[in-house]
Amino acid sequence: MKIISLTFILMVFGGFAMAQNDESMQMKPEMTEIWDPEVSVITPGEKPSDAPSDAIVLFDGTDLGREWTNGDGAEPGWLVEDGCATVKAGTGIIKTKRVFGDVQLHIEWRSPSEVKGESQGRGNSGVFLQETYEVQVLDNYNNRTYRNGQAGSLYKQHAPLVNACKAPGEWQTYDIIYTAPRFNEDGTYFTPPTVTVLHNGVLVQNHVKLRGPTEYIGIPEYSVRKHGKGSIILQDHGNPVSYRNIWIREL
Repeated sequence: MKIISLTFILMVFGGFAMAQNDESMQMKPEMTEIWDPEVSVITPGEKPSDAPSDAIVLFDGTDLGREWTNGDGAEPGWLVEDGCATVKAGTGIIKTKRVFGDVQLHIEWRSPSEVKGESQGRGNSGVFLQETYEVQVLDNYNNRTYRNGQAGSLYKQHAPLVNACKAPGEWQTYDIIYTAPRFNEDGTYFTPPTVTVLHNGVLVQNHVKLRGPTEYIGIPEYSVRKHGKGSIILQDHGNPVSYRNIWIREL
């Protein structure tokens, strides 16, 4: 009887000790709270299209030459008036003087109000990330073309989820989130570039992975090459496409 009583006491005591130990091992809210470093404070724009305080304003509608050059490093040849920069056919691309990797890019564009041409010949331009990967600019309002070459496409690689084009002559927006590629020693992708695009506030590219550089002819994988940061390029495709309110945030 004494042996049974002692065993019972030990079991009760042991259970109490284990309960105490379990209680001390339980997670507490503060164990998963991270306080430092404190999140940086910025001032957002009054409207979503306005540049936040930590953005670099690449074009404010006045001086294109402050942040941009032509393809040869000289003054850009595009026409600047009425708060926008318009492609002047034959003058070539413009590219940022600064180079970038991972970014958030806001850019507003407008195809000509006078409709000329069809398919790829109508309001054609492009936004190149790291000088290599193109987000297509095209007037696709009642203008059909190949799906992986229309406005909002990652040219010849990813068609947009929907066609969100406004009518010719109306201002449109691209908000682009871009993660630059990382490379293996042999020049192949360790992680490929990824792109998210909102066209006029509508998601048209959802964190898509690019297979390689933009190619008009050929397979992208065959031309993958190791590269670092690069300029943002706006394309001269012979059509008088206009741009305004361009700003960028390095991520």
